[in-house]
Amino acid sequence: MPKIVDHDERRREVLSAASRVIVRDGIDAATTRAIAKEAGYSNGVLAHYFADKDEILLSALRHSHRRIRERLTGKVAGMTGLAALREVLLDNLPLDAERAVETRLEVSFWSRSLAAERLAEVQRAEAGELRSAVRELLGQASEAGELAADDDLDDVTERLLALVDGLSLHLLLYPDRLGRDVAERLMLQTLERL
Repeated sequence: MPKIVDHDERRREVLSAASRVIVRDGIDAATTRAIAKEAGYSNGVLAHYFADKDEILLSALRHSHRRIRERLTGKVAGMTGLAALREVLLDNLPLDAERAVETRLEVSFWSRSLAAERLAEVQRAEAGELRSAVRELLGQASEAGELAADDDLDDVTERLLALVDGLSLHLLLYPDRLGRDVAERLMLQTLERL
């Protein structure tokens, strides 16, 4: 009797393996051979599911983003305005092991995206979704009278996203200087000033 293969599960295993290799060894070390070895499969198995290395990398990034969106959807269910915005922004900081891995994966793609337009397009689209969510929540907060200042909401959106990126990088690069508690406090202070 032939072995029944769950193709979706196998794809997820390959994407998880790719993410582990990228986070542990860097994106340049994420060769198809290294990913196949990490997943416990042959290169032929990878070729059956993915056209090339770039497709594996893009799929790993999208897979990570999908998991983050699902987690966030659960966290903000029933929330609007500043309460939901607080959850979204804090969830995008590497304040625990899971989010630190997600942030390492994300940041690993940044430099490669500068030289690879296909990756850059995915990065822009995915970042655009986060920007839209933050801007929408700020609009809800403004309509509900939760914002003290009358700042341009597009400018506030950009400042908040830049703060998320900056704090995230500092948490990863300078953990002795910037602790998770300090990063969380800085984000919450910024939100309180709104």
